[in-house]
Amino acid sequence: MTRIAYLGPAGTFTEEAARRFGIEGAQYVPVESPAAALAALDAGEVDYAVCAIENSIDGAVTTTMDALAATESARIVGETELAIAFAVMTRQGHKLDDALRLATHPVAHQQVTRWIAENAPNTEFIPAPSNAAAAKMVADGAADVAVAPERAAELHGLEVHARGVADAETARTRFVLVAKQAAPPQPTGNDRTAIVFRTKNEPGALVRVLQEFAARGVDMTRIESRPTREEPNTYDFFVDLAGHASDAAVAAALEAGAEHTTEMRPLGTWPREGR
Repeated sequence: MTRIAYLGPAGTFTEEAARRFGIEGAQYVPVESPAAALAALDAGEVDYAVCAIENSIDGAVTTTMDALAATESARIVGETELAIAFAVMTRQGHKLDDALRLATHPVAHQQVTRWIAENAPNTEFIPAPSNAAAAKMVADGAADVAVAPERAAELHGLEVHARGVADAETARTRFVLVAKQAAPPQPTGNDRTAIVFRTKNEPGALVRVLQEFAARGVDMTRIESRPTREEPNTYDFFVDLAGHASDAAVAAALEAGAEHTTEMRPLGTWPREGR
Protein backbone atom coordinates (compact mmCIF):
# COMPACT_ATOMS: atom_id res chain seq x y z
CA MET A 1 0.00 0.00 0.00
CA THR A 2 1.28 3.47 -0.90
CA ARG A 3 1.59 5.72 2.16
CA ILE A 4 1.45 9.51 1.83
CA ALA A 5 2.39 11.88 4.66
CA TYR A 6 0.65 15.23 4.91
CA LEU A 7 0.19 18.07 7.40
CA GLY A 8 -2.65 16.86 9.62
CA PRO A 9 -4.93 16.23 11.27
CA ALA A 10 -7.57 15.10 8.80
CA GLY A 11 -9.43 17.97 7.20
CA THR A 12 -6.53 20.22 6.16
CA PHE A 13 -6.06 21.70 2.72
CA THR A 14 -2.89 19.61 2.51
CA GLU A 15 -4.95 16.43 2.86
CA GLU A 16 -7.25 17.67 0.09
CA ALA A 17 -4.20 18.35 -2.09
CA ALA A 18 -2.77 14.89 -1.34
CA ARG A 19 -5.98 13.24 -2.47
CA ARG A 20 -6.01 15.28 -5.67
CA PHE A 21 -2.86 13.52 -6.86
CA GLY A 22 -5.11 10.49 -7.35
CA ILE A 23 -2.74 7.76 -6.19
CA GLU A 24 -4.92 4.65 -6.18
CA GLY A 25 -5.21 2.75 -2.92
CA ALA A 26 -3.16 5.29 -0.96
CA GLN A 27 -3.12 5.48 2.82
CA TYR A 28 -2.92 9.07 4.07
CA VAL A 29 -0.72 9.59 7.12
CA PRO A 30 -1.23 12.83 9.09
CA VAL A 31 1.88 14.38 10.64
CA GLU A 32 2.52 17.56 12.61
CA SER A 33 4.54 19.60 10.10
CA PRO A 34 6.05 19.67 6.59
CA ALA A 35 9.39 18.81 8.20
CA ALA A 36 7.84 15.74 9.81
CA ALA A 37 6.35 14.68 6.46
CA LEU A 38 9.74 14.91 4.75
CA ALA A 39 11.50 13.21 7.66
CA ALA A 40 9.06 10.28 7.41
CA LEU A 41 9.82 10.11 3.69
CA ASP A 42 13.57 10.17 4.28
CA ALA A 43 13.26 7.40 6.90
CA GLY A 44 11.30 5.19 4.50
CA GLU A 45 8.16 5.30 6.66
CA VAL A 46 6.07 6.66 3.76
CA ASP A 47 6.33 6.61 -0.02
CA TYR A 48 5.43 10.27 -0.62
CA ALA A 49 5.07 13.53 1.25
CA VAL A 50 2.73 16.35 0.25
CA CYS A 51 3.63 19.86 1.39
CA ALA A 52 2.41 23.37 0.72
CA ILE A 53 5.22 25.33 -0.91
CA GLU A 54 3.79 28.67 -2.03
CA ASN A 55 0.77 30.83 -1.31
CA SER A 56 -0.35 33.59 -3.66
CA ILE A 57 -1.03 35.95 -0.74
CA ASP A 58 1.60 35.13 1.87
CA GLY A 59 4.38 33.93 -0.45
CA ALA A 60 6.72 31.02 0.13
CA VAL A 61 5.93 28.46 2.85
CA THR A 62 9.27 28.74 4.62
CA THR A 63 8.81 25.65 6.80
CA THR A 64 8.60 23.52 3.65
CA MET A 65 11.58 25.25 2.04
CA ASP A 66 13.75 24.73 5.12
CA ALA A 67 12.73 21.07 5.31
CA LEU A 68 13.50 20.50 1.61
CA ALA A 69 16.94 22.05 2.07
CA ALA A 70 17.62 19.73 5.00
CA THR A 71 16.43 16.52 3.30
CA GLU A 72 18.94 15.64 0.59
CA SER A 73 16.96 12.69 -0.74
CA ALA A 74 13.78 14.67 -1.43
CA ARG A 75 12.70 15.08 -5.07
CA ILE A 76 9.55 16.89 -6.14
CA VAL A 77 7.67 14.84 -8.74
CA GLY A 78 4.32 16.64 -9.02
CA GLU A 79 2.31 19.69 -8.05
CA THR A 80 -1.27 20.82 -7.64
CA GLU A 81 -2.94 24.11 -6.77
CA LEU A 82 -6.00 24.75 -4.62
CA ALA A 83 -8.16 27.83 -4.48
CA ILE A 84 -8.18 28.77 -0.80
CA ALA A 85 -11.28 29.90 1.06
CA PHE A 86 -12.30 29.10 4.61
CA ALA A 87 -15.26 28.33 6.80
CA VAL A 88 -15.74 29.97 10.19
CA MET A 89 -16.94 27.54 12.86
CA THR A 90 -17.80 27.27 16.56
CA ARG A 91 -19.15 24.56 18.82
CA GLN A 92 -22.81 23.79 18.25
CA GLY A 93 -25.13 26.45 19.69
CA HIS A 94 -22.36 29.01 20.28
CA LYS A 95 -22.63 32.50 18.83
CA LEU A 96 -19.85 34.06 16.81
CA ASP A 97 -20.43 37.36 18.61
CA ASP A 98 -19.52 35.71 21.92
CA ALA A 99 -16.19 34.30 20.68
CA LEU A 100 -13.06 35.57 22.41
CA ARG A 101 -10.37 33.19 21.09
CA LEU A 102 -9.93 32.61 17.36
CA ALA A 103 -7.66 29.80 16.19
CA THR A 104 -6.20 29.17 12.75
CA HIS A 105 -2.84 28.58 11.08
CA PRO A 106 -0.74 31.79 10.85
CA VAL A 107 -0.72 31.64 7.03
CA ALA A 108 -4.50 31.35 7.01
CA HIS A 109 -4.74 34.23 9.47
CA GLN A 110 -2.97 36.50 6.99
CA GLN A 111 -5.60 35.62 4.40
CA VAL A 112 -8.62 36.56 6.54
CA THR A 113 -7.43 39.55 8.60
CA ARG A 114 -9.91 41.94 6.99
CA TRP A 115 -12.80 39.54 7.51
CA ILE A 116 -11.85 39.11 11.17
CA ALA A 117 -11.60 42.87 11.70
CA GLU A 118 -15.10 43.31 10.29
CA ASN A 119 -16.83 40.27 11.80
CA ALA A 120 -14.91 39.17 14.90
CA PRO A 121 -12.89 42.24 16.01
CA ASN A 122 -12.80 41.31 19.69
CA THR A 123 -11.19 37.91 19.26
CA GLU A 124 -7.65 37.07 20.31
CA PHE A 125 -5.67 35.19 17.65
CA ILE A 126 -4.33 31.82 18.77
CA PRO A 127 -1.92 30.26 16.23
CA ALA A 128 -2.61 26.61 15.42
CA PRO A 129 -0.22 24.11 13.78
CA SER A 130 -2.79 23.59 11.00
CA ASN A 131 -6.26 24.81 10.13
CA ALA A 132 -7.78 21.43 10.92
CA ALA A 133 -5.97 21.47 14.27
CA ALA A 134 -7.69 24.81 14.92
CA ALA A 135 -11.06 23.11 14.46
CA LYS A 136 -10.05 20.43 16.95
CA MET A 137 -9.02 23.16 19.40
CA VAL A 138 -12.56 24.54 19.19
CA ALA A 139 -14.07 21.09 19.64
CA ASP A 140 -11.84 20.55 22.70
CA GLY A 141 -12.69 23.96 24.20
CA ALA A 142 -9.20 25.43 23.74
CA ALA A 143 -10.58 28.10 21.37
CA ASP A 144 -14.02 29.56 20.64
CA VAL A 145 -13.93 29.93 16.87
CA ALA A 146 -11.81 28.41 14.10
CA VAL A 147 -11.06 29.45 10.54
CA ALA A 148 -10.56 26.17 8.66
CA PRO A 149 -11.69 24.08 5.69
CA GLU A 150 -15.39 23.23 5.94
CA ARG A 151 -14.61 19.51 6.09
CA ALA A 152 -12.97 20.12 9.47
CA ALA A 153 -16.35 21.28 10.83
CA GLU A 154 -17.92 18.03 9.62
CA LEU A 155 -15.16 15.93 11.21
CA HIS A 156 -15.46 17.66 14.59
CA GLY A 157 -19.19 18.31 14.72
CA LEU A 158 -18.90 22.10 14.63
CA GLU A 159 -21.40 24.71 13.50
CA VAL A 160 -20.45 26.76 10.42
CA HIS A 161 -21.26 30.49 10.57
CA ALA A 162 -19.66 31.62 7.30
CA ARG A 163 -18.39 29.97 4.14
CA GLY A 164 -16.06 31.04 1.34
CA VAL A 165 -14.16 33.43 3.62
CA ALA A 166 -11.04 34.97 2.06
CA ASP A 167 -9.86 38.56 1.87
CA ALA A 168 -8.63 37.93 -1.70
CA GLU A 169 -10.82 35.88 -4.01
CA THR A 170 -7.76 34.88 -6.05
CA ALA A 171 -5.93 33.24 -3.12
CA ARG A 172 -4.32 29.95 -4.15
CA THR A 173 -1.79 27.61 -2.59
CA ARG A 174 0.58 25.38 -4.53
CA PHE A 175 1.36 21.95 -3.08
CA VAL A 176 4.10 19.55 -4.14
CA LEU A 177 4.28 15.77 -4.20
CA VAL A 178 7.70 14.65 -2.96
CA ALA A 179 9.34 11.24 -3.37
CA LYS A 180 12.70 9.86 -2.22
CA GLN A 181 15.46 9.98 -4.88
CA ALA A 182 12.86 9.35 -7.56
CA ALA A 183 13.55 9.32 -11.27
CA PRO A 184 11.93 12.45 -12.74
CA PRO A 185 8.72 12.17 -14.75
CA GLN A 186 9.13 12.25 -18.51
CA PRO A 187 9.15 15.70 -20.17
CA THR A 188 5.74 17.05 -21.12
CA GLY A 189 6.71 20.35 -22.75
CA ASN A 190 5.26 22.20 -19.76
CA ASP A 191 7.55 21.37 -16.88
CA ARG A 192 9.17 22.95 -13.84
CA THR A 193 12.63 22.30 -12.38
CA ALA A 194 13.68 23.33 -8.88
CA ILE A 195 17.15 23.63 -7.36
CA VAL A 196 18.71 24.91 -4.15
CA PHE A 197 22.22 26.32 -4.07
CA ARG A 198 24.74 28.33 -2.05
CA THR A 199 27.36 30.79 -3.21
CA LYS A 200 30.40 32.39 -1.69
CA ASN A 201 29.59 35.49 0.32
CA GLU A 202 31.17 37.93 -2.13
CA PRO A 203 30.00 40.66 -4.53
CA GLY A 204 28.29 39.39 -7.68
CA ALA A 205 28.21 35.73 -6.61
CA LEU A 206 24.46 35.33 -7.05
CA VAL A 207 24.37 37.39 -10.25
CA ARG A 208 26.93 35.10 -11.90
CA VAL A 209 24.68 32.10 -11.34
CA LEU A 210 21.58 33.84 -12.61
CA GLN A 211 23.38 35.11 -15.69
CA GLU A 212 23.96 31.52 -16.79
CA PHE A 213 20.18 31.00 -16.88
CA ALA A 214 19.56 34.27 -18.72
CA ALA A 215 22.30 33.61 -21.29
CA ARG A 216 20.56 30.39 -22.33
CA GLY A 217 17.04 31.80 -22.36
CA VAL A 218 15.91 29.77 -19.35
CA ASP A 219 13.01 31.46 -17.58
CA MET A 220 13.43 31.72 -13.82
CA THR A 221 9.89 31.65 -12.43
CA ARG A 222 10.69 31.98 -8.72
CA ILE A 223 13.63 32.77 -6.45
CA GLU A 224 13.66 32.77 -2.64
CA SER A 225 16.42 32.91 -0.06
CA ARG A 226 16.57 31.37 3.39
CA PRO A 227 19.33 31.61 6.04
CA THR A 228 21.43 28.45 6.21
CA ARG A 229 21.45 28.64 10.03
CA GLU A 230 25.01 27.34 9.87
CA GLU A 231 27.03 30.53 9.47
CA PRO A 232 26.01 34.19 9.75
CA ASN A 233 25.19 35.91 6.45
CA THR A 234 24.99 32.68 4.44
CA TYR A 235 21.89 31.71 2.50
CA ASP A 236 20.26 28.90 0.56
CA PHE A 237 18.79 30.15 -2.72
CA PHE A 238 15.74 28.32 -4.04
CA VAL A 239 15.08 28.72 -7.76
CA ASP A 240 12.31 27.40 -9.98
CA LEU A 241 13.04 27.21 -13.71
CA ALA A 242 10.61 26.78 -16.59
CA GLY A 243 11.52 23.54 -18.35
CA HIS A 244 12.57 19.95 -17.71
CA ALA A 245 16.01 19.18 -16.30
CA SER A 246 16.74 17.13 -19.43
CA ASP A 247 15.99 20.03 -21.79
CA ALA A 248 19.22 21.06 -23.47
CA ALA A 249 19.07 24.70 -22.39
CA VAL A 250 18.11 23.89 -18.80
CA ALA A 251 20.78 21.19 -18.47
CA ALA A 252 23.45 23.52 -19.84
CA ALA A 253 22.37 26.37 -17.57
CA LEU A 254 22.47 24.13 -14.49
CA GLU A 255 25.93 22.82 -15.36
CA ALA A 256 27.31 26.30 -15.97
CA GLY A 257 25.55 27.81 -12.96
CA ALA A 258 26.91 25.15 -10.63
CA GLU A 259 30.45 26.34 -11.37
CA HIS A 260 29.66 29.60 -9.56
CA THR A 261 28.25 27.94 -6.42
CA THR A 262 29.74 26.20 -3.43
CA GLU A 263 26.88 23.69 -3.57
CA MET A 264 23.95 23.07 -5.92
CA ARG A 265 21.36 20.35 -5.43
CA PRO A 266 18.32 19.37 -7.50
CA LEU A 267 14.93 19.45 -5.78
CA GLY A 268 13.09 17.85 -8.68
CA THR A 269 11.62 18.28 -12.13
CA TRP A 270 7.95 17.69 -12.82
CA PRO A 271 4.92 18.65 -14.95
CA ARG A 272 3.46 22.07 -14.18
CA GLU A 273 -0.24 22.10 -13.44
CA GLY A 274 -2.51 24.00 -15.77
CA ARG A 275 -0.08 26.49 -17.31
